[in-house]
Amino acid sequence: MRVGIVILQDQRWSESKRRWRQAEAWGFDHAWTYDHLGWRDLVDGPWFDSVPTLTAAAMVTERIKLGTLVASPNFRHPVHFAREVTALDDISDGRVLLGLGSGGIGFDSAVLGGETLPPRQRVDRFSEFTELLDLILRQDRVDWRGEWFTSVDTRNNPGCVQTPRVPFVVAANGPRAMRLVARFGQGWVTTGLGGDDMAAWWRTVVELSGQLDRTLEAAGRDPSTLDRYLSLDAAPVFSLSSAGFFADAVGRAAELGFTDVITHWPRESSWYAGDEAVLEEVATELLPQLR
Repeated sequence: MRVGIVILQDQRWSESKRRWRQAEAWGFDHAWTYDHLGWRDLVDGPWFDSVPTLTAAAMVTERIKLGTLVASPNFRHPVHFAREVTALDDISDGRVLLGLGSGGIGFDSAVLGGETLPPRQRVDRFSEFTELLDLILRQDRVDWRGEWFTSVDTRNNPGCVQTPRVPFVVAANGPRAMRLVARFGQGWVTTGLGGDDMAAWWRTVVELSGQLDRTLEAAGRDPSTLDRYLSLDAAPVFSLSSAGFFADAVGRAAELGFTDVITHWPRESSWYAGDEAVLEEVATELLPQLR
């Protein structure tokens, strides 16, 4: 089991830098940040862009994988985003994990003044976004004219450090997005489907895991070729409420076939409020047992 951590970009780099370095020193396998222009009530506080943040993190770390959780077409265009991804993969020497999702209906979907799309259209747009981004990252001189995006003689030189491109970790809780996982993903990430208590949330995770198995089988995809990521903090209880609670969650995820779990760096209040002492206990006592 590999363990990752989300470090939200709500701190100035002078403070955030310590966290990225510490995550690597503690032995986390991957570290992520949100790819949003603003997120929920944190939109009213400090917030920094994901790509410069991950670039800075790449410069102060050496081993840990770095990722977006998750990038979406709410405000990304595949042509420009491919250039950013290629640069980040180069600067990090091939440590990028590219989390991709369809995009929600919050601040990101409204701040540019565009129409808020219904679910089906968001998945339509996401499908085209993913296919075009995959094509640009793999091949030079791409022409594309779709329903949502256009590309005219787009170049990808020099390409990604990782070949044939950076790994896509595709967020999917529905059947159409799961088919994108089977087609384009090197990883699948899920948040479950909510629930009033932990038991209800875990039941949704079980259901989604089974749905993914059936999708992979229908696509003729070998399940062993896909990493499975579970975002633990989509559950009703923060995963770092205690070291024991976190250990139980990791064990449960492993039993369900997940290869990776993701937690969040504790914050003082609001979302993911918790105690950094619990994080340190998990990092120093549990992580070594998982290696």
